[in-house]
Amino acid sequence: MLFDRHLPYSQSFAQYEVLMHATVSILAEIPEELHESLQSYLETHPDWDHDRVFCAALSLFLLQNGSSNTPDASRSYRRAARVYLDTLFKHAV
Repeated sequence: MLFDRHLPYSQSFAQYEVLMHATVSILAEIPEELHESLQSYLETHPDWDHDRVFCAALSLFLLQNGSSNTPDASRSYRRAARVYLDTLFKHAV
């Protein structure tokens, strides 16, 4: 469970903040044309980087192709939505 019901709200939220900022490194091969388009985009949008674009794209893909018919799927969907919004607006929602 993400929040411990026995902890004060501020401590539970602090636990969430730590989990929200955990990262995993991924190496992916993409077509050269896509890489060139990405580089062109990044050159004109200095507040974006490869990691931010990848997080936004992957979380949006999961939102568009996921479902929330089970409790686990619903949790995953909400997590993907939170990462997507955090990535777009550059702060934790």
